[in-house]
Amino acid sequence: MIRVSVCLLFIGLSLSSWAAEKLSSGLIAKGTEWETAFYQRDSGVAGPVVFITGGVHGNEPAGARAAEQIRHWPIKKGRLIVVPKVNKPGLMADIRYLPGKPKELRDLNRNFPKTKEKPVARDMPASALWDLLKKHKPDWYIDLHEGYDFHQINSDSVGSSIIDAKGKLANAIVPKMLEAVNATITDPKKKLVRLRYPVNGSVARAAHEQLQAASMILETTRKDQPLSKRTRQHRLMVNVLLNHLGMVEDSAHILVAEKSESLKIAIYDAGGVGGSGPRNLDKVFAGTKVVMRRVGAIDIREGVLDQFDLVIFPGGSGSKQAAALESSGREVVKKFINQGGGFVGICAGAYLAASNYKWSLGISNHKTFCKSFEIPEVGRKSMWYRGASAPVKMELTEEGKKILGDVKGIFDVRYHNGPIMSAMGKEGLGNFRTLANFRSEVSRYKPQEGTMINSPAIIVGEFGKGRVLCISPHPESTADLYKLVQNAVRWTVPPGVN
Repeated sequence: MIRVSVCLLFIGLSLSSWAAEKLSSGLIAKGTEWETAFYQRDSGVAGPVVFITGGVHGNEPAGARAAEQIRHWPIKKGRLIVVPKVNKPGLMADIRYLPGKPKELRDLNRNFPKTKEKPVARDMPASALWDLLKKHKPDWYIDLHEGYDFHQINSDSVGSSIIDAKGKLANAIVPKMLEAVNATITDPKKKLVRLRYPVNGSVARAAHEQLQAASMILETTRKDQPLSKRTRQHRLMVNVLLNHLGMVEDSAHILVAEKSESLKIAIYDAGGVGGSGPRNLDKVFAGTKVVMRRVGAIDIREGVLDQFDLVIFPGGSGSKQAAALESSGREVVKKFINQGGGFVGICAGAYLAASNYKWSLGISNHKTFCKSFEIPEVGRKSMWYRGASAPVKMELTEEGKKILGDVKGIFDVRYHNGPIMSAMGKEGLGNFRTLANFRSEVSRYKPQEGTMINSPAIIVGEFGKGRVLCISPHPESTADLYKLVQNAVRWTVPPGVN
């Protein structure tokens, strides 16, 4: 028995040619540890019923994130039902299986009705999802997954593939889906391929055999690919399908609801970003009401920042982030801020915001200590490098306490080669203000000694109508400083925006 709680919301689309959509949401497995939300868009116009799921396997986050974005796509015919986080506890724990289940039940995608067996799903939450599927009887069922490797490189993995039951309906659209997503991939061995047949016990196979839905599993690849890229690949493929069915137009770049009272944050997640930065920011804002999306360089160049209040560039390499953005992407970021968007640069992002490099954005009137010196018995070294990650002392200024929260006294923060910032004196750009200073230092070479102590650790300024905040160390990696980071991010959005 499916347990569903539904709340309804009605909106009228701005496009007069489209009927008013009826939006509804509800819960499956309500009141259990498997409780998770589903969403329905009913166009009010006859058309296909499409059912999309993500997060069946908890260590495959791209599908869940893509589904969460797809649910905001307006449709002009038919119905769209989306369950973004089927295995919500698994997603939270970053494990493939259903946490706490015995071995024979732990793989959710083996618990659905099998070929030539009774049409009954085994255990929760499979039974709850199966009841919802039977209720809606979809014409199409799409399950968003990820493999651990590229199928063309490692045939043991189904990563980077479309797995379908074939048939006339699938034959008409799968090649087009592959063509669209593969046009964005340069390495031939990493392009997606078509496979068959959904594994026995999977929800995709059961939906095809028991409910006569045209079913497919879309598999991206986790290996060596940022989450933003994998999520985008899912969106591209689903957009081709829904466009083919006449349900959407160009919706692939819609990442958030058109109207939302929540703060909307874009986190850069592509070339030049370290592995921990985006994950730590997820933790910083966990449990808050903000809307966060990972975006790549290509997303930015395509204009997705217009959907957000601010963008965060985390740690990694500022020069590599700039290279990935390309000159056109850097101009998009500058335009976004100039027109009122917020910018937060952490470590590498603070290098990116500076004004002393040919590749930097020039949105903050600071330069970085990056001279090169000849070091005896070592050679010529650039002074940005100070060694491995280490704790340093930091202290807020009075303005810093007002903006970031009244953290009293001198406290520890993690530092890992963030910029040593000083005034650039760039004409036409206002001076920055200091919110925090370093009270100790990390140094590796003699010329670095004394250059970090009492230098700015966190600075703020304005660029056009927008606000810029640069953080040299990594407060986002320390739980006790999460509130400081939250306050810093919120400052970049002018009062009254959200």
